[in-house]
This record gives sequence, structure tokens and C-alpha cells, in this order.
Amino acid sequence: MQLLKNDHVIMFDRTDFGPSNLSLPNGKCLNDPTDTVLQVNCTAHSVEYDVFANKFLALTVQTDVWCSSGAIMPDGNLFQTGGFNYSERRVRVFSPCRTCDWNEIPNELTVKRWYASNHILPDGRQIIVGGRGQFNYEFIPKNIVANKTNLPFLSKTSDKGIENNLYPFVFLNIDGNLFIFANNRAILFDYVNNIVVKKYPMIFGGEPQSYPSTGSAILLPLKNLKAAAIEAEVLVCGGASKGSYLQSLKGIFMAALDTCARIKIIDLNPEWVMETMPLARVMGDMILLPNGNVLLINGASSGTAGWEQGQDPVLSLVLYRPDNNIRSRFEVQNPTIIPRMYHSTAALLRDGRVLVGGSNPHAFYNFIGVPFLTELSLEAFLSAYLDAKFANLRPTIITPKSMSGIRYHKKYTIQVAINSNKVDESSMSVTMFAPAFNTHSFSMNQRLLILGNDKVTKVGNSMYNVEATTPRSGNVAPSGFYLLFVVH
Repeated sequence: MQLLKNDHVIMFDRTDFGPSNLSLPNGKCLNDPTDTVLQVNCTAHSVEYDVFANKFLALTVQTDVWCSSGAIMPDGNLFQTGGFNYSERRVRVFSPCRTCDWNEIPNELTVKRWYASNHILPDGRQIIVGGRGQFNYEFIPKNIVANKTNLPFLSKTSDKGIENNLYPFVFLNIDGNLFIFANNRAILFDYVNNIVVKKYPMIFGGEPQSYPSTGSAILLPLKNLKAAAIEAEVLVCGGASKGSYLQSLKGIFMAALDTCARIKIIDLNPEWVMETMPLARVMGDMILLPNGNVLLINGASSGTAGWEQGQDPVLSLVLYRPDNNIRSRFEVQNPTIIPRMYHSTAALLRDGRVLVGGSNPHAFYNFIGVPFLTELSLEAFLSAYLDAKFANLRPTIITPKSMSGIRYHKKYTIQVAINSNKVDESSMSVTMFAPAFNTHSFSMNQRLLILGNDKVTKVGNSMYNVEATTPRSGNVAPSGFYLLFVVH
């Protein structure tokens, strides 16, 4: 899933599972002689979902997007890359407009990309890191015809027969370098000069965390953005322990990891700090919320990623409060009743809800005779900040309606309405969120910037002006599409 700037969400699934329940518009059909299941397919495997109208439109994704990657470009277009089989070098572009559909560019990638990770860079390009059998990276759009560059770190972290380094966790650091985590190790990487700037210590215990062990990772909210040195921390949670993947192939499901590891990536001598989650989790998602908290959702408590290789769904959500004392950061939330296993997903929406969908731990669609059916439903998680009892304290942004074209390191004024006589002006904060491309437990390009407030002024009955200064550079906030929130 990927949220677009028009509040619509793009969703898609692999195309070689046979027909879906949704027909392509206007009697359209795809003729693909290479499809091993259905050569002529008149059904959709991608939709554009209008969240607030609760309506969806069938889209025509033409090639197999299974286990692909992507990110939103600065102009708001979704660039989506790679996939399965003959689709591995494909780039797909979706522009948010009323009549738009997928536009596909064959052989735009230099090499085949399957299980790769993407990130937007300060210069507006995407970097695509890794993928099955690809120990290298490249960029789109292309500035030269072929621009694959070797990255030995990826070959060193690939376990033979398991490849526990797929979908590497990639984050843009505040110095412009990339933090790249694969398997159980991480580096700080200067992609401009192809130099490893720093090697981080192996995560305590040496347990694998990236696909198919499938933990999840986030860059924690960036704050104190006016400081000379901004602190950047990465949090890696859950996954499957060593041996889980091979054991699951035999029908033996080992317990998932219940640990989180947190590291300050700009420290001179960084060390992992370990924490224990209240619930073990593999194939979970980590979603940043507008107030700076982290939601842990979806997944299983035993096994690993793969067909029928996970068991014991984790139905209870967990909130992680990164600013709390280390022993009081986790809080279990109300459970769902729907198992969300392999191929589940989640995305933060403009109204503060988290949209949740998916789960298909089977080869092909399967709706009968299996423990975890192919799941077609969507649901939403509402954090406590959306409780009705807080309605009068919750700010409503009045102006500006849009902040399109804002610049770096500039002060802006946001006017909000709060219908309460108990407003705490010191607790009001402006935050910016970069919507993520979510797949396989990793939200690529997810980023939350806490601008705080420079000044809050009451300007009328229940009306307040909140002044805040935008981030200072593209290293802190790559140019692109952000959601802007006012938190009280």
C-alpha cells in the first residue's frame, strides 16, 4: 500500500494467482502468454482506494508486482520497481489523477530487482538497494544508461540457503548518508562516493531481522531540528530467530523474537540497547503516529515469512512511546479479530487512523480449508488520540488549506481551532510525516519530523496561530509529499 497526495491509497497484489474478484474496467483484458496460471486475464490486481468516500477503482497493473518495492517521488508520482519473473526490471509509474492508470517502462532497471528496498534521496532520485541475488544498488530516474554499483556489504550478510538479508532496512541519515541494515548488521553508507563511513556492531545475540526472518524497523521521529547536532535513532523489532526458516519448511514453528534493538546512529561509538516487547512478533509492521509514538501491528508469534510458514497470529497491537523510560515504553492496545499474517500491510492516513489490510500466507488465493484464509477486508486502527473524549481538545487546521511549495528553514504559521478552555499552548506541536510504501513488514521512506512550535498565539475565540520552522535541509527532510499535523 501507498498513500497518495490526493488521499487515495494504491494497493496491488501479484498477478499470477489467477482471476481476482474485480473485473478490469470497460471490458479490458490482459493477454500474457508467460503467465503460468491464466494467460488471458480480465480481472484487476491493483486498486485505487478513496479512503474518505470508501470507494475503489480497478487499475490495470500489467506485470507481476510480487515482492516489489517503491516510493513517492517529489512530484507526487508513485515509482514502483521490480517484481517477479519477467517483471524484475520493470518500473511502473502511477500519477494521482481522475483518469490515470499504471504506466509501465520495460527494462528501466539495470538489473533484476526482487525483494529490494527503495529510498528517496535529497536530490529527488530514488536509490534501490539489493534484492535477491543482487549485491548492489542503482538509481531512478536514470542519469546514465547503466548505473549499477556493487555493495559488498550485501553479499557478506547473505546466509547461504536462507538469504536473511532481503528487503534491507534503509534510512536517510541527517548527514546525507544511508543507514543500511541487513540480516543482523548495519553500515552507514556514502552512496555518492561508494564508501562505508561506519560499521555498526552486530545486533546483540546475532539474530537475523530482515526478510525472511522479517522483523520490522523504523527511523524514530527526528526532533530538536534547530540543534546543531540532530539525534537520529533506529529501532528494529521482532523477527524470527536463527533456524526458524529451515525448521518452518519441516512444519516446526519456532517462537518469534520478543526483542527490540535501538541504536543512535550518529554516535561516535554507537551500541545497541535491547528492550523486551510484551508480545513476540514476526511479520509485524511498525507505523509512526503523528504524535511521535510507534504502532506495532500485524504478524505472528511463531514461524517465519513464507507459504504456510507462520503460526499463532498476534491479534493485539502494541504502542511504543520512544520518549518514555526504557521500562515503560510499551503499552498493549485493543486487539483485532482478524489475523494479519504474511503479506499484510498498514498505512497512516491524514485523519490519524491507520489503515490495515491484507494477509495471504498461501500460494494462490485460498478461502476454505486452511487456518488463515486469504483476507480481503480492510479495517482501521484508531489510536487513543481519536477518542471522543478528546474531541474538544483536538486541533482542527483552518489555514492554510495546503502548504504546497514550502521551503527549507522558513517559519510558517498554521491557524487551528480548539473548542476548549483547557488549551495547553506549551504542549502544541507541529509534525510532518512522509507517507511510506509498505510491504513485507517494512515501510520504505517512512519519516516523522517533529517541528514543535516557535510560538502559539490566541487570535480569537477558540482560534490559535501556531508558528513553526521547517527542517533545514533535504538531508533532514527530502523534498516531496508530507502530511502536516498539529498535535495538542
